Amino acid sequence: MRNLFTFLFRYRGMLVFGLLEVLSLTLLVRNSSYHGAAFFNSSNAYVGQVLDLRTRIYGYFRLVQVNQELVAENAALRQQLYPADTTNRVAAVLPVSPDSAAQARLLLSARPDSLLLGFRQIPAHDPGYPLIPARVINNSLRNVDNYLTLNVGTRDGVKPGMGVLAAAGVVGRVKVTSEHYATVTSVLHSKTSISAKIQRDGTFGSIRWLGDDPTHALLDYIPRQNKLVRGDTVVTSGYNAIFPEGVRIGTIDSFVKEADKNFWTVRVRLAVDFTKLTYVYVVTSRPKMERDTVEARAGVKPEGEEGRP
Repeated sequence: MRNLFTFLFRYRGMLVFGLLEVLSLTLLVRNSSYHGAAFFNSSNAYVGQVLDLRTRIYGYFRLVQVNQELVAENAALRQQLYPADTTNRVAAVLPVSPDSAAQARLLLSARPDSLLLGFRQIPAHDPGYPLIPARVINNSLRNVDNYLTLNVGTRDGVKPGMGVLAAAGVVGRVKVTSEHYATVTSVLHSKTSISAKIQRDGTFGSIRWLGDDPTHALLDYIPRQNKLVRGDTVVTSGYNAIFPEGVRIGTIDSFVKEADKNFWTVRVRLAVDFTKLTYVYVVTSRPKMERDTVEARAGVKPEGEEGRP
């Protein structure tokens, strides 16, 4: 306390001067409309700059949360691009009793909320390919067999065998899951095979990785009599229930005819840039289990991870 009084006594002249300056400026601003307007305009400008700086700093530290919200929103929007198998399907039987003619006419005049297909009632608007947003926390590119690690697991509904997409196109397939994480077999894997087709003419083929260049893959089983065009888009065929039909895989970069083969050697530039992959979507195919059961009973054996069309 003694030091405080010593400080005030030593600098009393400067403190009194400062107090008088503040008092005079206050009186000037209050009693002069011109100086008051100038003061408030200047103060608003400086306060605005301070608030803008504070908002930028606060927004920077909220980027992770904002990105997560945007990815979840994008997943909901992208899900609308992949219609369910029941879309545009006409019901063979409406879920009404035969003796209720009035109710039957009412349902026939409106769109039913459920269909009876194969003696099984299913919802007409059930999404066929729900998406689960995820972040890539590990990604290998230099190996022959490359994998990704995602920050979602069984707790989020992720299971082995599910497909993984990015905004640009196909990424891979879930291989192993834990409660909080999932390992994905990348497109850049020697055993990955994706059922594909050329969007322009619908020719079916199979995508496999070359094993060296992370930007290109091969499109196999395209007959030599087919006419190819550089720049043609290659998409998923929909023959396998892992990926929705029409998801972009890449574009045809080059193609050559080899004398000892009946198929083109087609080189495809992948749509996804695996060197910059950050956010992805795990795609759930609800009819896959039933489809696999039927194909297994019929003795259909898929070729590779994604199967041959």
